[in-house]
Amino acid sequence: MVLPVMLLADGSQAGGRVEAELRKRYEADYRVIATASAREALELLSELRDSGSQVCLVLADQWLPGATGTELLAQVRQLHPAARRALLISWGPTSTEAVVRATVLGDLDTYLVKPGAARDERFHRMITEQLGEWGRSNLSDVEVLRVVGEERAARSHELRELLGRNAVPFGFYPADGPEGRRLLEETGTVGTPLPVVMVFDGRVLANPSNAEIARALGVSTRPGRGHYDLTVIGGGPAGLAAAVYGASEGLSTLAMEPEAMGGQAGTSSMIRNYLGFPSGVSGADLALRAYTQAWTFGAEYVYSAASGLRPEGSELVVTAADGSEVRSRAVVVATGMTYRRLGIPELDALTGTGVFYGAAASEAMAMRDRDVFVVGGANSAGQAAVHLARYAARVTVLVRGLSLTDSMSDYLIREIESARNIAVRCRVAITGGSGDGRLESLNLTDLESGATETVPAMALFILIGAKPRTEWLADTVQRDQSGFVLTGTDLLDDRRVPEDWPLRRLPMFLETSRPGVFAVGDVRHGSVKRVASAVGEGSIAIHLVHEHLRDTQSGAS
Repeated sequence: MVLPVMLLADGSQAGGRVEAELRKRYEADYRVIATASAREALELLSELRDSGSQVCLVLADQWLPGATGTELLAQVRQLHPAARRALLISWGPTSTEAVVRATVLGDLDTYLVKPGAARDERFHRMITEQLGEWGRSNLSDVEVLRVVGEERAARSHELRELLGRNAVPFGFYPADGPEGRRLLEETGTVGTPLPVVMVFDGRVLANPSNAEIARALGVSTRPGRGHYDLTVIGGGPAGLAAAVYGASEGLSTLAMEPEAMGGQAGTSSMIRNYLGFPSGVSGADLALRAYTQAWTFGAEYVYSAASGLRPEGSELVVTAADGSEVRSRAVVVATGMTYRRLGIPELDALTGTGVFYGAAASEAMAMRDRDVFVVGGANSAGQAAVHLARYAARVTVLVRGLSLTDSMSDYLIREIESARNIAVRCRVAITGGSGDGRLESLNLTDLESGATETVPAMALFILIGAKPRTEWLADTVQRDQSGFVLTGTDLLDDRRVPEDWPLRRLPMFLETSRPGVFAVGDVRHGSVKRVASAVGEGSIAIHLVHEHLRDTQSGAS
């Protein structure tokens, strides 16, 4: 078996100690190569690329002969885009400016202090974290599910996205490829509607629904009991935070999510400005950590959407998509938003076959050496462009506005400007496109001159905003004209509560027009649309839930 490569570039006196630590811990599973200069490292990386070898991690001392470590790591992305890149520094004075700049511009994934002695566990913890990040996307030895389908079919794309975001180890095999044909023949499913999903225990599912796949994996699709203290609807950062704090504070908590934990944030390849993660964290990883945390505290998860909500006496009744009902004393709505569509029929017909809404994290590796387009001017579009640039030959960001500065964070703008293979075109709109079974071209219109052009396109990632998932609440709580849920003081008219507000007290912050129902995160009118604020709202909501329950019990409401 060919082992993945761990490359060290360190010509300092401490380089030998670093090499010894790497060989002692990792040489059984990785091929450890040590070099003493940037030139030697680049030559080896080129040879490894040409031979098809996998490079999992490159570690570079900041002060190398011929170049700095940050300069070397910036070039690694061009040769091995999937490799993790770590800068080695020593205790004592160091150039924080170089580290900060390289991190902001995406030239390195992390930095770590060289081991001071044998068995430096802090050093090895940082190494294993980087190997874990690499392994999640590049190792597929364990396959809980095997999916055989048409490679460019929309349903195949949907399944890859769904399984990837839920951290389910799986393998995808094109039905017209040798391995795909072999699997279909072995399971007797030749001619069966695609995709075919093969479960680790031998079960075979032909063109299954998402709920059927969830049940096959042992995931609950119906609540285990009928009554809870709290029902959390939605599994994005706000909903996950509410589930963590609700369960940890002793509330019997049910969380409902119909797609994948993490919500829109779960599709972000790297969130760099979230508190406590100086090297950034992927949305999927953050969601998995939060899900595990809530589960550890006792929260119950159900893979299902909510289709209705109504009061019944002192309880709130949530209707699930399958018609079953859940009763609880309080409800936190955290259903977030869904991506807005371009509304161009010929492109909508190609969704999943070259046209993607979000999905940059799951489809990025398939974009290797291709020219791709990203539509949007906010942070999600910037994050997608930066991640895609690690694989694609060229990424073009299309923006209707005059510049990125109105809607994108400064750190992302600087990262985009520093990337050699990212171009930004402002005041441009997509007005059409075409392709025979998959995207082949886009029609672009200059919004200043009205001039049109047709450009070849292999893939289009659309991140142009989203609309709230609140249709199921239309007759239950008050919403604004765009469908976002009104809460707290936004419900007041000239400081007066609505006529149908039934309590003596005013609506609490985050409380909707229905007492005991709270809205948090992107679904709420006036929310900040940031992961950190969504998490904050989710935690604050639990404090308000406790207040509501105390008021209800005392009759003071």
